[in-house]
Amino acid sequence: MPRLPLPRSRRGRLTALGAVVVVLAAATVLWATRDTAPPAVPTQDALIDMPAAPGSADQVKIDTTTYLPATVPAPAVLLAHGFGGDKTSVADDARELARKGFVVMTWSARGFGKSTGKIGLNDPDGEVADASRLIDRLVAQHQVTTDSSGDPKIAVTGASYGGALSLLLAGTDKRVDAIAPVITYNDLGQALVPNAAAPKAPAAGTPAAGAFATDGVFKKSWAGIFFSAGSGPASSGAPSADAPEAGQATDTGSTGAAGAAAAVPAAPSGGGGPRAGSADPCGRFTAAVCKAYTELGTTGASSQASLDLLRRVSPVSVTSRITVPTMLVQGESDTLFGLDQADATARQITAAGGKVKTVWYTGGHDGGKPGPQLRGKIGDFLWTAVTGGDPGTGFSYDVQGTLRANGTPSVRTVNAAAYPGLTGPATERRLLPMSGPVQPVVRPAGANPAAVSGIPGLNGLASSTSRLGALFSNDPPGQAAQFTTAPVDGQVVVSGAATVRLQVAADPAQPQPEAVLFAKLYDVGQDGSRVLPANAIAPFRVSGLPANGNPVEVTVTLPGIVRPIEGGHSLRLVVGTTDQAFAAPAAPAVFRVALAGGGAALALPVVPGTSVGTPAPVGQIVGIAVTLAIALAAVLFAALRRRRATDVDPELATTPLVIEGLRKTYAGGFVAVNDLSFRVEPGQVLGLLGPNGAGKTTTLRMLMGLITPTEGSIRVFGHKITAGAPVLSRIGSFVEGSGFLPHLSGRENLRLYWASTGRPAEKAHFGEALEIAGLGTAVDRRVRTYSQGMRQRLAIAQAMLGLPELMVLDEPTNGLDPPQIHQMREVLQRYAATGRTVVVSSHLLAEVEQTCTHVVVMHRGALVASGEVGELAAAGGEATFRVDDPAAAAAALKAIAGVSTVDVEGDLVHADLDGLPRAEAVAALVRAGVAVEQAGPRRRLEDAFLQLVGDQS
Repeated sequence: MPRLPLPRSRRGRLTALGAVVVVLAAATVLWATRDTAPPAVPTQDALIDMPAAPGSADQVKIDTTTYLPATVPAPAVLLAHGFGGDKTSVADDARELARKGFVVMTWSARGFGKSTGKIGLNDPDGEVADASRLIDRLVAQHQVTTDSSGDPKIAVTGASYGGALSLLLAGTDKRVDAIAPVITYNDLGQALVPNAAAPKAPAAGTPAAGAFATDGVFKKSWAGIFFSAGSGPASSGAPSADAPEAGQATDTGSTGAAGAAAAVPAAPSGGGGPRAGSADPCGRFTAAVCKAYTELGTTGASSQASLDLLRRVSPVSVTSRITVPTMLVQGESDTLFGLDQADATARQITAAGGKVKTVWYTGGHDGGKPGPQLRGKIGDFLWTAVTGGDPGTGFSYDVQGTLRANGTPSVRTVNAAAYPGLTGPATERRLLPMSGPVQPVVRPAGANPAAVSGIPGLNGLASSTSRLGALFSNDPPGQAAQFTTAPVDGQVVVSGAATVRLQVAADPAQPQPEAVLFAKLYDVGQDGSRVLPANAIAPFRVSGLPANGNPVEVTVTLPGIVRPIEGGHSLRLVVGTTDQAFAAPAAPAVFRVALAGGGAALALPVVPGTSVGTPAPVGQIVGIAVTLAIALAAVLFAALRRRRATDVDPELATTPLVIEGLRKTYAGGFVAVNDLSFRVEPGQVLGLLGPNGAGKTTTLRMLMGLITPTEGSIRVFGHKITAGAPVLSRIGSFVEGSGFLPHLSGRENLRLYWASTGRPAEKAHFGEALEIAGLGTAVDRRVRTYSQGMRQRLAIAQAMLGLPELMVLDEPTNGLDPPQIHQMREVLQRYAATGRTVVVSSHLLAEVEQTCTHVVVMHRGALVASGEVGELAAAGGEATFRVDDPAAAAAALKAIAGVSTVDVEGDLVHADLDGLPRAEAVAALVRAGVAVEQAGPRRRLEDAFLQLVGDQS
């Protein structure tokens, strides 16, 4: 067998080695990222007889499936399905939890799937009692871990209808050790018949506290979907697609379609199709539930009996008894059960002594179910809680940004130490003044045409962009009043429920005793396009309107949202008389709507936190790590001689700049900088002064790593400067002019520049840099319209991005007129006032004298002097005297031998004493009968500079 020819040259061998490395790396990545089928999970099916009611001889059959982990006994999880679904709709989630080590029991609730009985909306004597008996069965089969006293380790979770059951069970069965309710309600009456208006703002300091006022407005669209899901075949019972997560490549169709399963029942599953004789207006609901819905659907109002029923089957009836660790997961895209529902539950459980962890994620009934990362966190929380650990509290929310190129939204997660207002400080609220006159609004007969705010189940798609939002939202002319804020200066992330004070009055010509209105808050872009975040709307009823037209003042709590309002955007409050998703009175009416007190502020909740990245999958991490290791080995082998250690002097770690023995020689022997040494301490504003050609710009170019010194060293915070040195990220610079894209605004230029650095946007500090630079509203104009002074200030703002600890500016006042130079001086002094260090090169003596605290004078590439500006300015021999008779004083000084250049300036006399002590000059003036009020050195940096560099400059 012939030998394979090998490359003979060193370059050829390195090329061959690189090819081998690439092949090995590719093979490693393919191995590490290969798809592996998850292990199968054994199951046990059972149809269990249970009493139809306490003490009843009648039985209902509950269809169950138990998923077993690799080892039993083990902690157990009861996994409840959503409304309209059955046990098969949570099968995938059950397998995930079983692979974590849980025994998982799923079941079809009464009236769903193969289970019999009537739907009681989690009746304590029905569905909740059934779940408690399922715990009995798990314990009896000895599949569940117990503690020393025989208490089983039980957790409960579920979404929507199933999430409410987890809360109700935890409040009634003490064997439950932890719960994780997902996108569920606190009070079904408040969720389906909300009223967002109250005399005062909610007293709670939490970010999404709702008004929860009585006498609400019927949410007919979602209620109808609920009722039809309990009358027809089974569906998934909850959003079927995963919501987008931070760092995850999401299917472009998932957002928006996620909630469709809840809105449109799917084909029957598990035998849950229509049943013989089911042509009943009440469907599979109990008579009490059917009566309450019929009342709401026909009148749009609810009696006290209906409200009592809804409260009895709601978690609010038991939250005062829940003390187990709770993880509340609520969707930010959910027009059925908003963030206010989870907020109320968190407050109530905390007040009862329970520990609550709160998570807001991008999904919900309109936006999708929890994705794999969040499902993993839920499983970890439950496992820690039932095995005796502390699962913690805390708060996190997802911020969904613009769409990526592939159509999927960008998402980042923000972590806060605690949910504001529970046990610590109340939520921070930013006040944005609103403007707008008193406006009449008309409710047409029949409340038709009605405004459109979205389509239940598809609102996640509608609120993703302004283009799609326009297709799903419409405010008919004449039906709505509008109030607007000024554009915000920088990004504001609204994190919760905003509030605003409004005045509502009847029309005296045709008075109405009450008004039903609908408030929504739009995000309005600079081009006028608008987006209704999460398609959320706040219905409210204002009763007791005086017939004479006097207004009634209320606080309206807007829906809880998470929305980044970009700089330059404004917020528009729209208050209308109709909405197709709610039941509005049919009688025509006219109302007047105004901001309270002639003008009110919109109170926006803001929850500071830390943005976190998303952990990569293990397979990809292994593949990348192996690839990098192989590549690193090849690079080290090929470039061993070029390897050099990091050069850091720890004693200079707090010193912004130290230059020692710096020299730069160009081809031909020209020496631009020669043996230059100086030091800059923190907080100094150092002027690098010298005539043209002194070597100032060359020094700054070496400082920025743009050119390499011939000899000597430059250290910034102890790090030696080389091309591309990491410490350069701590320097902001403006050397030899700046280049901006003229067709973009100043703000867009700055954002584009910062994005090119690869650093996080939140570390740019755009607002602080722009405030110091003082560009005002001009920052949003195109750069081509800027004056030279504005361009220079924009360049300074660019150098300030990230608020660098050391800022280096080369001739920043070039081309500026005197007023602009004065403004530039203020900019630099404001920046230095923040405690940072500034180095400025200039040949304008007056500017250096007025701006800088210290100065380094260069001439022909060499250092000729350095020190404080005042010391150098006073180094000459001139003196100044303030006297009562300037003419007599000038004559007396000229008579002294050696004194020359005597000038008179008002009551000041300046003289070059040429070494004569000022005390002798003062004595001569006194002998001449001149009264001397003040005597001192004449401080002029120009004189000191000329004395140092000579007339050749």
